[in-house]
Amino acid sequence: MKKNELFNVLFREKPVNMLITLYNSKSKIYASVIAKEIDCTYSHVVKLLKTLEEHKIVEFVKDGRLKYLSLTPKGKKLAEALYSAKQIITSEDLE
Repeated sequence: MKKNELFNVLFREKPVNMLITLYNSKSKIYASVIAKEIDCTYSHVVKLLKTLEEHKIVEFVKDGRLKYLSLTPKGKKLAEALYSAKQIITSEDLE
């Protein structure tokens, strides 16, 4: 089993990659950008984001007519942990 396959078995790929993308973002990020980054449809990303918003992991921040995304403090902790887990699982030392 490849290391990325193990990660995908342990964690759902799209939601985790979405949180990691938000975590690594250095500027304002929108749902459409995340959809492109994680190779997912916009509608699926929005559906996932609404669920994460309900659980206070992400929040939509309005900027004029646009909405960008931000991790809540809880979301930052979760994204950091998922990022660390992915690094551990995919590191070369696991062979």
